[in-house]
Amino acid sequence: MASQRKVVLAAGVFLASLAVTACFLAPTVAPTQPSGAHLSRSTLAQGSWSGQGSPSASRGTIGVGAALVALAAGALIIQNKGGGHGEIGYHLALKLAREKGLSVTMIQDSACKQDKPPFNCYNDLAAAGVNIKLADLSGGGLAAAMQGVPPCEYVFDNQNICPKDVQAAIQPWNPKVYAYVSSGGMYKPVPTGPLIEGGAVKLDNKQLSIENNARGLGLNWCTFRPQYIYGPKTNKRDYLDWFLDRITRDVPFPLPADGSLFTTLTNSEDVAGMMASVVGKEAEASGEIFNCASDELVSHKKMVEVVATALGKDPRDVLARVVFYDPAKLKGVELPKEGKFPFRETNFGVDVQKAKKVLGWSPTHTFEGDIAAYYAEYCRLGKDQGPIKRAWDEAVMSAVTAAA
Repeated sequence: MASQRKVVLAAGVFLASLAVTACFLAPTVAPTQPSGAHLSRSTLAQGSWSGQGSPSASRGTIGVGAALVALAAGALIIQNKGGGHGEIGYHLALKLAREKGLSVTMIQDSACKQDKPPFNCYNDLAAAGVNIKLADLSGGGLAAAMQGVPPCEYVFDNQNICPKDVQAAIQPWNPKVYAYVSSGGMYKPVPTGPLIEGGAVKLDNKQLSIENNARGLGLNWCTFRPQYIYGPKTNKRDYLDWFLDRITRDVPFPLPADGSLFTTLTNSEDVAGMMASVVGKEAEASGEIFNCASDELVSHKKMVEVVATALGKDPRDVLARVVFYDPAKLKGVELPKEGKFPFRETNFGVDVQKAKKVLGWSPTHTFEGDIAAYYAEYCRLGKDQGPIKRAWDEAVMSAVTAAA
């Protein structure tokens, strides 16, 4: 009997080694692009994404990481074209593949700007073994992109074009987790204190309806509500650039109230880390809503002080140029939209204690710790040069002067 067990064990090891060897030796075939066709109509094979958004014309073998995750549990990311959530999928895919050991497929909305971050860095994902497909999500391309994708245990839906279609498509899989990237913007503001998951929300909010749809389908759902995202590979810089634009140029600018109104900022790597933390916490995450942000509330005045210090300026000198205004007194006043203040003119920050307690997650970034690197990228992009849009600033400051 013992000898039989040894034979069975040896046969199992031999077959497993053959499977891994096959993964190493299997060539990656780049898709053929029809003459005159744009890449957004192509479906990308694993490892074929190039840094400029074009498929590689060469054939090659997949790397060690890809071979190992080929035998691992699967994760599917449906990724939007950009905006505030544009970089989440990039960081999430890397964390799932490298840290969680999952075999990751990403269906990327083809409307993305392939020469802009994070999409021009998708070679990083291909190198990590992520299988990237492009799909025209607004044109019904989801179904074709789903062809050939095996049932996945984890689905991360980071787009708002066709999430209900995604939910219907993956329902037969009965995944361990369907995680939807919702929005912290649905909350109704409260006078004091941070916003919590059980707080009042806008009932006509689109993301809320999608959360409810997942619940109604009986999926093992959870939802993440990020707020004000910044960080590496970002393609929406409006929030922090508003302050940098004005402070680098030593111009006066307005702030609501007395500068003490607070919000929460979120590094995209921390957003991805929170989402990836559901792996291994499936039961705890099921049916739960998680606010997604840093665990610090930052006032508008504090943002000015932190940015000024990072730029080597005296925060007192910068604050001396600030014009404070009462948002209530500007209601009904027609103001330009160019250069508008990027945050809500109320206290509007979310509490993340639930994610820390339930998922065992904690942020690794702080606004103060990140600002130097963010400013360096701002300068590298040349955004510290040239004119900025200040029509809104001028109109608000003129209204304050007229009311004085």
